[in-house]
Amino acid sequence: MSIRIIPQDQLEKSEKTTAEMIPPLLFPRLKNLYSRRAARLRDLAAKNPLGDYLRFAAMIAEAQEIVLYDHPLHIDLHARLTQSASEGKPPLNIHTLPRDPHWQRLLHSLIAELKPEMSGQALAVLENLEKASATELETLAAALFAGEYAQVSSDKAPFIWAALSLYWAQMAALIPGKARAEMGEQRQFCPVCASMPVASVVHMGSHEGARYLHCNLCESEWHVVRSKCSQCEQSRDLHYWSLDSEQAAVKAESCGDCGTYLKMLYQEKDPAIEPVADDLASLILDARMEQEGFARSSLNPFMFPGE
Repeated sequence: MSIRIIPQDQLEKSEKTTAEMIPPLLFPRLKNLYSRRAARLRDLAAKNPLGDYLRFAAMIAEAQEIVLYDHPLHIDLHARLTQSASEGKPPLNIHTLPRDPHWQRLLHSLIAELKPEMSGQALAVLENLEKASATELETLAAALFAGEYAQVSSDKAPFIWAALSLYWAQMAALIPGKARAEMGEQRQFCPVCASMPVASVVHMGSHEGARYLHCNLCESEWHVVRSKCSQCEQSRDLHYWSLDSEQAAVKAESCGDCGTYLKMLYQEKDPAIEPVADDLASLILDARMEQEGFARSSLNPFMFPGE
């Protein structure tokens, strides 16, 4: 099954009802998203060997919260949504959507917010990005979207991605449409922007028990059933790993068919769970999975692959 977003005025009444009862896609709710993430990062940092880096990520999230409200995005996406619906493609596809200079304005605002909080190497990186030309920044963004992480130093990538994510998340929140599930492939990629997930979250509350993959770029979430590998959709060789017990709030789902794994975060075990923060704080589990021979099928915006 795949998920397609179509203009709201093209939905039949019956389709609207189905979409509302069993939503295949949850667009981002940006109010308090970054402040909640920052708070969770700081809370997890207290007893984590990666505490300093978690606090560094929290500072970026806090800056994103400020910049979000200082630089709101105003854009009409109706034409884009109509075109993408006719093509059956994600409306904010990172591989085809032209980047507006707005994302660079967001980056420079993030730099201005963060410079007083940074020192040493981090401050030097910000100053270097501040001096970079628009062309240079576009080249770095293009490399990240193409998965050519070796072309972007790992100390620059989180700042660039933070700005790109702010831009894409704002666009995603403004999409004037609904989503429906239909036959198709590539459920491992976000149906809004075609980026990768950061982790999967098993919800509580109105969508209790349902698993959603959380996009590492536009912050949307899309439904993928729990009985299948999110990467290859096989179900015959799935295993679950944790560092604690069967009741752990953070587990890794491994697939013996494709050799990949994805984190599973259970809100019922810990309602405070936040996808980006809890994934980053559980890197010890990633190390264990790599030792077992599995490759990660997701990407954390604060932890890009090494150069």
